[in-house]
Amino acid sequence: MDLNTLLKNTSRSLYLSAKILPDSIRPAFGLAYLLCRYADTIADTPLLEPSKRLYWVEQFPQIVRTQDAARSAELTRDLSGRSSTNPYEAALIAHLPDCLAALKKIPTEQQAFIFEVVENVCTGMKKDLTAFAQPAPGTVKALATPEELKTYCRLMGGKPGLFWSQLIVQTLAVQTDKEAFFTWGQQIGDALQIVNVLRDLPQDLQNSRCYFPQSDLQAAGLQVQDLFNVQNSARFEPIKNKWLAWGKQNLKQAPAYYRALPKTALRVRASVAWPMLWTADTFIRLAQTQDVLNVHKRVKIPRRIIYGTMLVTPLLLLSNTLFEKWLNRKLKSLPDPS
Repeated sequence: MDLNTLLKNTSRSLYLSAKILPDSIRPAFGLAYLLCRYADTIADTPLLEPSKRLYWVEQFPQIVRTQDAARSAELTRDLSGRSSTNPYEAALIAHLPDCLAALKKIPTEQQAFIFEVVENVCTGMKKDLTAFAQPAPGTVKALATPEELKTYCRLMGGKPGLFWSQLIVQTLAVQTDKEAFFTWGQQIGDALQIVNVLRDLPQDLQNSRCYFPQSDLQAAGLQVQDLFNVQNSARFEPIKNKWLAWGKQNLKQAPAYYRALPKTALRVRASVAWPMLWTADTFIRLAQTQDVLNVHKRVKIPRRIIYGTMLVTPLLLLSNTLFEKWLNRKLKSLPDPS
């Protein structure tokens, strides 16, 4: 299986964005995603004991940086046949040596960006594994404060947003201050990550994790165990709306980020526009969903919205104003920070 097929099988919408990127950045973008996804597989597999997961997550950035064949083979043996029943995840595990071989062909500067984002994502996973380490049977841990959740979103979403921005700046003359562009990229990445936290809440609870802080739950008169009861979804609404508003505030940087991209860079503009618009669409569906605690329902946008956005892309590529108006129309229906 080639890495392009592996990327297609392990992502949904991201593959569409990666597919249209120019050759100068597409390999680095796709490979960074696969390596971060590999680290996520290590952190989440229930078939390794928590201490072993933490050990390999700590080791993974060095394995990537040194491209150590012996250590990567050891890791692959430790995970092979044990991660899950997901055949695509199993294929990803088996192809770590291929990913590391492909990494050697990436330009040196882009390799440095990949090392940095893998390190940051693994730092987020280490915090994750430490914060939720071995709860008592039948109990669920919650993060303590809103700042802990924001830090988690920055490591898992914002730093990948920085990586994406670094790739763009390396290959394009962005029409703004470089540091401002990097800041916007991280804020947009934060917004993309809070989407995952919100829609994965019921599944995370099943894994004894609650990313929503204890202070928020107390303010809503809730205990973590209350979140297992779908009838408490209405009581969770203020917390959901608070973090939707936080995500909305971060996603408001999208028009400035988009304007900074040269209008001649059509493929990059399309690959940037899609995830930002799809994130706004997912925010809307989350806002409309009244039973976010339902473990049998995972909020996601339908394919008709994905392909509908792609269909109108030609209208957006040459008009920053149209992109901004369309995004702001979506964001308008979401709650504002209180």
